[in-house]
Amino acid sequence: MLENITNVRPFGDDFRWFLKLKCGNCGEVSDKWQYITLMDSVPLKGGRGSASMVQKCKLCSRENSIDILKDTMKPYHAEDSERFKTIVQFECRGLEPVDFQPQAGFAAEGAETGTPFTEINLQERDWNDYDEKAKESVGIYEVAHQFIKC
Repeated sequence: MLENITNVRPFGDDFRWFLKLKCGNCGEVSDKWQYITLMDSVPLKGGRGSASMVQKCKLCSRENSIDILKDTMKPYHAEDSERFKTIVQFECRGLEPVDFQPQAGFAAEGAETGTPFTEINLQERDWNDYDEKAKESVGIYEVAHQFIKC
């Protein structure tokens, strides 16, 4: 839920998407959070391009990859509040994201004033501040996510 704020988005190419990933071959789920960024680019075997992350499954040894599709990144606006909206898409080859942990690195703007708010940390799934221009509190509350297979 957004309070007096809009245009919530990951800020910068170094924004870290913290994910738990599942191997599509054997079903093994990573026990630790792993992150990917737009800046990361790892070549795929056989010269088939690159991905944000390439990893070998600890259990079955299959090489899997996940890539952030930059052109799919969209901000979350005030009018989107309290409903799911796709803000990023990943191209997954052998990996499936099963959980997301928002962290620091989000940015947004005051809904009425355009006041920039950078360095928003959503790790606690709630964030609030004060918009001096509008003389009102701003906040992001009860952050939730879902993954949709395309």
